[in-house]
Amino acid sequence: MSARAHVRLLAPWAVALAVAVAALVARAACSPMPLERLAPAATAATDPAGTRARAGSLHLPRGGPYVLGVQSPGPAVLEVGPHRLVARAGVTSGRFLLDAGAAPLRLAAPPGARLVWHPPGRRGDLEYVPASSLSPHPPERARFTHPGAARADAAAVWAIVLAFAAAALYALRARLAAIPGAVLLGAGAVLALALVARVVDLGAAGQTWDEDVYWSAGRNYLQNLVRGDVGHDAWVWNFEHPPVSKYLAGLGGLWHDGYGGARAVSALVMALACAMLVPIGARLDRPATGVVAGVVAALSPHLIAHGQIVGHEAPTALAWALGWWASLRVWDGGATTLRAVAPRLALCGVFLGLAVSVRFVNVLMAPAIGITILVGAPAAVRLRAAAWGLAVVPLAAALTAIALWPRLWESPLVHLTSSWDKLKGLHSGEPFWGVVTRTPPRWYFLAYLGATAPLGVLVAAAGGVVAWARARARRRALAIAAVWLAAPLAVALSPVRQDGIRYVIPSLLVLALLAGAGVVALGARLGAPGRSRLVAWPAVVLALYLAVTCVRIHPYYLDYYGEHTGGPAAVARARRFEVAWWGEGLGAAIAHVNRHAAPGDRVHRACVEPGHLTWFRGDLWEPVPDPRAARWIVHYQPSWRPCPIPPDARRVFTAWAQGAPLVHVYERPTAR
Repeated sequence: MSARAHVRLLAPWAVALAVAVAALVARAACSPMPLERLAPAATAATDPAGTRARAGSLHLPRGGPYVLGVQSPGPAVLEVGPHRLVARAGVTSGRFLLDAGAAPLRLAAPPGARLVWHPPGRRGDLEYVPASSLSPHPPERARFTHPGAARADAAAVWAIVLAFAAAALYALRARLAAIPGAVLLGAGAVLALALVARVVDLGAAGQTWDEDVYWSAGRNYLQNLVRGDVGHDAWVWNFEHPPVSKYLAGLGGLWHDGYGGARAVSALVMALACAMLVPIGARLDRPATGVVAGVVAALSPHLIAHGQIVGHEAPTALAWALGWWASLRVWDGGATTLRAVAPRLALCGVFLGLAVSVRFVNVLMAPAIGITILVGAPAAVRLRAAAWGLAVVPLAAALTAIALWPRLWESPLVHLTSSWDKLKGLHSGEPFWGVVTRTPPRWYFLAYLGATAPLGVLVAAAGGVVAWARARARRRALAIAAVWLAAPLAVALSPVRQDGIRYVIPSLLVLALLAGAGVVALGARLGAPGRSRLVAWPAVVLALYLAVTCVRIHPYYLDYYGEHTGGPAAVARARRFEVAWWGEGLGAAIAHVNRHAAPGDRVHRACVEPGHLTWFRGDLWEPVPDPRAARWIVHYQPSWRPCPIPPDARRVFTAWAQGAPLVHVYERPTAR
């Protein structure tokens, strides 16, 4: 390759690197460290030795119990309003009841300390207090711009991401131009449909279990990266999970004090996963199969649900789709030498490493990649292909995972062990097949996969299996699809059997692909010569059916169950599967109480799990353990979790998911 060719090859990446450096320099110039926003203060006799004092005001977005603390290399003292916290080295925090507004703040801490907190309604690992929530002035003169946000950090991160994305697109422009128009247009249409389906009423179901944890950790991680902080203490937040989901949450979460931006990123990521079914379907069958599969995935209730929340599911789906696609193209162009296939094998490894960096259990993608590579290999090199794959794919995966997670840059085995030790515990019991259990049988995920799929999708997928099994040329495609369908279900062999469809999300993509194959095969039979106008009708009917399904369950897609189960109402009555576990519906119930409760009313919320999602008004946060002493009672998961409701309580509100109750609100006439 000539010097000029090298320059052309490296030029876009050099430009992206220059943009990244400029973005970081600009951020450093206009965004001080948060504690630098506070004014220097006089040292007090009670301040620990070696500390510096700063004072000012802290913006409190709402009233209620705050968790406030300090991450510090040594002893420190934090004063907020009337409260005082004596901190030791590490992370020290306390719980304080504060009113909304601005509170006086004073911190005496050694260099390198950081303020951390959780406002009411968030839990888990703490998040850094952003500079926008601090002021150097006392409360009566304090002014805050975009409190809770870190917009300079957000702008820097987005500039870097977009610069390198643009460089990648420019470098791949020739390959993109070679993509068949039907595939490119179909993928774009599916991407648009899937994105619209997830963005409409984004967040209408309410906050869910772990969104705040990933959101907070993601903000912390990205702020660490733009500041160049890769020390151990900077990466202790939510360390039981790898970082990629949290990077994505931080991309949207830094813009404002809310989950909307992070959910929008999740919606985009899941929409991209749906769009990837188009090139996958085109390789295994034909472009029409991929397009129909993408539409099925775009309108599948549980794929919509998990594309609307901050979690691991959307990036898991995209990583599996990318790995599937990459493994299908290893032998393109009749390649039979290691030199030709090594970059493609490395790409498979990169996507495997990316998947594992989302969630450890995604290592189950490895055998699916391996089998796909072997099945597609020319017979003459199949044995060598196994050796090449074992040499290249795991190495690329390991290097990718380590590069993405600074926590592994030092003592990786120790840190991986500590992550697993914290992760392996099970949560509380859930209903399954009529009983509440923490240890469901190994067919748990298989049952959920069948129950959460719309009946029309199951019928179409069965048709796809039959069509591919009958066509000799499609049997290899069927075998590959079967491997990718089964691989996520192997998680049933581990102790982690919980949370419904969450851990087997990639299987839904395969189900959508098989449904696409069935619909296209049916259309081909109907569209015999002279009846070509009937070719598209099966796809149109299935799309309309899914659209109606989504409208009926909206916005509680997480609680959807197919017609063959009797729907959510029948599932709730029989306690066959979990209904109302994630927190969906709680937001509407809490809003009802906040609107109608009088000042001084007392609320019993012990019948709500997850309790941290009860975002009551500041004057309603006082715990009331006895429901007989409360004016209001909120009962979450009423179909399977008991709650002692006093006989004089009157039900005044219910959030329903297609006939299944998610949460009840009761009011008592006299309790105050």
